[in-house]
Amino acid sequence: MKNYLNQTDKTVEDELHDECGVFGAYDFDGNDVASTIYYGLFALQHRGQESCGIAVSDTEGPKGKVLAHKDMGLVNEVFNAKNLENLKGNIGVGHVRYSTDGSSVRENAQPLVLNYVKGTLGLAHNGNLLNALELREELSYTGAIFQTTIDSEVIAYLIARQRLKVGTVEEAVKGAMQKLKGAYSLIVMSPRKLIGARDPFGFKPLCIGKRDNAYFLSLETCELDTGGADFVRDVIPCEIVTITKDGIASDTSLCQEKKARCIFEYIYFARPDSDIDGMSVYESRINAGKILAKPHPVEADLVVGVPESGNAAALGYSMQSGIPYGNAFIKNNYVGRTFIKPKQEQRESSVKVKLNVLKEAVAGKRVVMIDDSIVRGTTSARIVSLLKNAGAAEVHVRISSPPFKHPCYFGTDIPSEDQLIASGHTVDEIC
Repeated sequence: MKNYLNQTDKTVEDELHDECGVFGAYDFDGNDVASTIYYGLFALQHRGQESCGIAVSDTEGPKGKVLAHKDMGLVNEVFNAKNLENLKGNIGVGHVRYSTDGSSVRENAQPLVLNYVKGTLGLAHNGNLLNALELREELSYTGAIFQTTIDSEVIAYLIARQRLKVGTVEEAVKGAMQKLKGAYSLIVMSPRKLIGARDPFGFKPLCIGKRDNAYFLSLETCELDTGGADFVRDVIPCEIVTITKDGIASDTSLCQEKKARCIFEYIYFARPDSDIDGMSVYESRINAGKILAKPHPVEADLVVGVPESGNAAALGYSMQSGIPYGNAFIKNNYVGRTFIKPKQEQRESSVKVKLNVLKEAVAGKRVVMIDDSIVRGTTSARIVSLLKNAGAAEVHVRISSPPFKHPCYFGTDIPSEDQLIASGHTVDEIC
């Protein structure tokens, strides 16, 4: 979910953008789902730490009555026992959000709730649209009045417009998808249906879970584990799944042969205890470390990973190389990811606060430092300095992903090649 109106003012970070997290639930027995969605969002907090929200409805109650609560802050800051108790409904969607500089306001928090002629829609969106501005202008010329600066509202309006032309909400979602260009996972709540959709290439993940007589749509499988749900299957790229009391209906008519997974879902974005499209994130990181060790051996005393996403790759490097694996960093989990800070000086400060080095672990040792990726290189340089200042005799940097040379507007949201150190430098020059 990108704020495309403020791209020129955006400060580029040394970390990759992790857009948002989405979760949906439908309890056929009529039980309230707000608390389940809350725990699902809690498991997705790594996807966004700026705002969050939950919208619910009662499938047996009046059509169009949606109860919602959203605000700025972490999941446990925005929600408490009282406001969760007030969210009465057996169908609902939830969202955690990360945004770029200039767009961190409550109005842009999700889920979006849209009232229109045919009823009410609740929408949670993760991803980037390439043609958001074009679609926004088109909708504005035909009477749409936008309340936010995010492309998610464009999707909501498209679905509402399509719904006036077709017989069902899922057909409206299908019509909207034919106009979208980009990478996305969508969860749409109508008064009696929960709908999930995934972009044509499969850049963004989405899966289905089940617990007792309740079904879930989840960005990652770790959300299902948190709620004690069983994994049913992944939503395939460009599939539309519709969950009703009659079960799950699938529309694959828009599916195409070409697929293009986002490698950074495995390298960085997803939690290591998630599986995406049948592949364990943890195992993929282990394997990346093993592969890295073969062409880039080194004589060293210790292999360490930069927490959290570098740890598994470091373990894999250790397993392949035979160099002992250890912990060199103590992470303050209350700081959050460094790219959340909108200004460079704030990011620099947060790196220092977020990581501290165990001097006893590295003093006098030749250390191999494994990180998941390198964007501009500034954060890596600061971490190397931390290790050297703690007494490391040598620091050998190894990156578990290939050189990041070109912008990707589908997911990582890096605006230009000149912000990528690997674009204008060889590996030797970077080192």
